[in-house]
Formats: sequence, structure tokens, C-alpha cells
Amino acid sequence: MITLENIQRIFPVGDQQVHALRDINLHIKPGEYVSIMGPSGSGKSTLLNLLGLLDHANSGTYRLAGDDITSLSDEQHAQLRRERIGFVFQFFHLIPRLTAAQNIELPLTLSGVPPEQRHKRARDALTAMGIADRADHRPDQLSGGQRQRVAIARATIMNPDLILADEPTGNLDRASGKEVVEILEALNKKGKTLLIVTHDPELGARSKRLLHMVDGKIVSDEQQNAGES
Repeated sequence: MITLENIQRIFPVGDQQVHALRDINLHIKPGEYVSIMGPSGSGKSTLLNLLGLLDHANSGTYRLAGDDITSLSDEQHAQLRRERIGFVFQFFHLIPRLTAAQNIELPLTLSGVPPEQRHKRARDALTAMGIADRADHRPDQLSGGQRQRVAIARATIMNPDLILADEPTGNLDRASGKEVVEILEALNKKGKTLLIVTHDPELGARSKRLLHMVDGKIVSDEQQNAGES
């Protein structure tokens, strides 16, 4: 599914250079469930952004489903991101003026899906998330857990193979966070490749594979006998 070879990401900060990712080599098979942990500034979110084509490496190779996508254009990256990658953020990133249904429909609109099909798929997604009755509510009329469900529905409405989640429970209470994690894990059980960046040891322990990052490097890569909690 994912192969990274000798990935480097360097950011200029004033007259200094910050090595956010250093010689990253990583292979993730289709359908894996991987968590990424490490202290702040260790490169976790940079790695996730690179995998999600929101950022690019200074050097190295990124292969997605066997295709070298390292040097594709921004437009090609945007198309891949829209069609094959779902991104779930800590802060939801919903559009305030749009309803829950309209937020979910947005990727379909950008892909030219006809209105009738968009509306049906959004309704089905809201039903699957257990919030069909919130379809016409704007984000400020939803709870944090409901907003994250809308965000997950939007991230998966194009049926992507890869789901990337950056601190998906960071802004939620414990009960809502558990529900969101269970939704993501259910998608993984249906065959989706799931990567989660988290500071939460309990969430990190749920995955089948745990990566630890320090100073832009993967310092450990462990298989886990994770059980449902």
C-alpha cells in the first residue's frame, strides 16, 4: 500500500534548517492498522501530512499502491488525495456555513458527481454514522463527537483505501472519543488501511502496529497483539 524510501523533509526557519523527517523508510501493507506516537516535534504530523499528500519530501521516494507518486504535479496529488485518501483532523475542518450533509457532499461535488447521487450518498453516510437527524445542522449546532462523525463521513465518502487520522480524539470527551475510534476501527475491519497519530497511550495500544518517532526518525516499529477495549 505505502512504501517510503529515504524520505527527508527539511523546513527553513530563519537562517537555520529543521530536519522534520530524517531518512524515513517505511512499508505499510494494505489493510494494516498503524498508530504513530512520539513527543511533540518528533515529526508525526509531518509524516502524516506527507502520506496524505498535503506536504512533499525534499528527497526520497513515495510509492502508493505500487505507483511512484513522488514527483507528480500538485493537481495530480490533489486528485489522488480526493479519490484515494481520507484525512480526519483533530479540529474537524468542517465548513461553518454548510450543513452536515453539504460538508459530506463536498468531495463528491468536486468530483462532478450528479446532485441526486450526492444527496443519497450523503444521507446514507449520515445514517451509517448514526446522525441522520443532524443532516441539516451546521457545525456550530453539533457536538464535538457529531462534528467528528461528519468529518469521518466526508473523509470516507469517496471510498478511499487509506484513512489518515491526526489526533482524531484530541478535542473530544472520553465517551465521544471512544465512539469515534470504534468507527475508525470498523472501517479498518472492512479493509481500509488506517494510520492514526496520537499522544494517547490507550489509543496507541489499540493498533496492530506501533511506530515511535523521535527527532524526525522512526526509532521503533512494533507489532502489537491489540485487543478491543
